[in-house]
This record gives sequence, structure tokens and C-alpha cells, in this order.
Amino acid sequence: MLIDGVFSGGGLKDFALVGAYQVLEEKGYSFHRLAGTSAGAILACFIAAGYSGKEIEAMLEGQDFQELLDPRKTIIPLPIMKWFLLYFRMGLYQGKALENWFMEKLAVKGVYTFGDLPDGKLKIIASDLTNGKMMVLPDDLAQYGISAETFPLARALRMSCGIPFFFEPVKLKVGFGETIVVDGGVLSNFPMWLFDEQDGHRQRPVLGLKISRGHEESHGHKIDNALNLFEALFSTMKNAHDEKYISRKHEKNIIFIPVDDYNATQFDLTQEMKEALLEKGRSCAVQFLKKWSTPIDIKSYQTLYR
Repeated sequence: MLIDGVFSGGGLKDFALVGAYQVLEEKGYSFHRLAGTSAGAILACFIAAGYSGKEIEAMLEGQDFQELLDPRKTIIPLPIMKWFLLYFRMGLYQGKALENWFMEKLAVKGVYTFGDLPDGKLKIIASDLTNGKMMVLPDDLAQYGISAETFPLARALRMSCGIPFFFEPVKLKVGFGETIVVDGGVLSNFPMWLFDEQDGHRQRPVLGLKISRGHEESHGHKIDNALNLFEALFSTMKNAHDEKYISRKHEKNIIFIPVDDYNATQFDLTQEMKEALLEKGRSCAVQFLKKWSTPIDIKSYQTLYR
């Protein structure tokens, strides 16, 4: 069955989304259009490029993610220099290694830019801090005087995955100035709204895959220190926009995958942890599909969203 898919951000926890995608693939679902934020954008992009669920699993399981963390070298090898650079560079890691990894993996499928994908196939969320607005790539690139056809997908993913203070923000050259771009999750971590038409209808069923619990199972944050405060701040910020959109009507079209025991920036995941996340995604998808009823045709589906 042909559907549209939306993938939430979640950092390394998005391993679970890969497991859920594998189940959907096995059950005969395929994505006509895809959208995602941050790590969810990575998965959406790999699927759009032609990777199967098993290929993505093999790619991720064989990767040491700590190799993708590239701190800047300093002349003075003192621990305090790390925080000195954070102040001026606005991130602990450059993000170049991550962007090169995206480029390498997409090149395997012969995909380099948005122009290599069918029109409208993929949408990626990023956050323009300079102008204080959300970016939907490739749609909004024209506003910056940039050609979507030639814009590298690896750079778009790097922009969407730029966790504030963890990775240095992307500085997008615009005219004689520059625009600071960071993680799309700052403004929309789960862009389930992206495939709504102007009249509120949808062209085909839209299925969301989200790293979190549903409304009834959600719980608050325990804040005892500055690190807890930052985590709670970022979590609240990245979910606030989307929570206003997701209602009970939309929840029935979302696979919620709770993975509370893992951190989004846990780049030292063991093989056992990776497999546990994959299996969590698989089991949640299996349970979801037992009760998910897709509409018989587009007309009847649109009726549900009038």
C-alpha cells in the first residue's frame, strides 16, 4: 500500500524507527513521500534514496558513531580549551565528519542533491536562528537565493541534525551575509502537518513514526541540575509546536515508540543496545498494525479530515 511517512527526531534513539520501518516494509507498505526532522530526516532521506530496511540496519550496526564526533584541534591541549571553543564556535563538534558520512552513504545509491530525487519526494526540517523561522527543505531554499536542484542532501541533513551546542551550527551563505541554522527539532521535531493540503485533506494516508509516548502516557521532567534543565528545555522546545497539532484524531495514525532508557546523543551505543532499539521499534510497529485501519480509498479518507 502506498502511504506518506513522517519520522520524528530522536538522535541515536531513532534506531527504533528503523525496526518499525522494517515491519512496514515486510507488510507491503511503501512511502510515496517522506518527511523528517534531525535523525528522522536521516532515515527519511535514506529510504528516499532507495535503501531497504535491512540495508539501513546493516549500515548503522557496522558504524562506530563515535568516529563521527570531530572536535576541533587546539594548540593548547588543556580541557578548558574545549569550553573556550564552544563559546566561539557554538558547538563541541564540527559536524564535518557527520556530513561526509551522509555524502558517502547517499553516493552508494547515486543520490547527491535534491535534484536526484523525484519532485516532492523528501522534505527536511531545519531551524533558521538568524531570522527566527522554520525551514522546510528544499521548499524554502529559494528564499535564500539557493537552487534546490543542486543543494547537497548531505548538507541539508547536517543542518537538520545540528543539535545546539553539541554540533557547530551550519553557516549558510546568503548574499553578503550568513544565516545560522541548527537542528530542526528546535521548531518542529515531528512535522506530521507537512502533508496536509490547504483544504485540510490528504492525498493518501499519512503514517507517523515517533520516538515518544502518546498523550496519555507522557510524563514530566525531573530537574535537579543545570544539565537536567537544558534537557528539559530542549525537549519542551522541540515538542511544543507539534503537540498543538497532534490530537486524538491524529494519534491513531502514529506509531509511538517509547525508549526512555537511552539518550539522544549516546554515540557509544553497543551492538546489544542497537539491537534492543531495533527490536523495540519492530514490536511497537507490529502491535500498531494489528489495530490500524487504513481507508479503502482516498475519497473516504479525506472525509475523515473535513
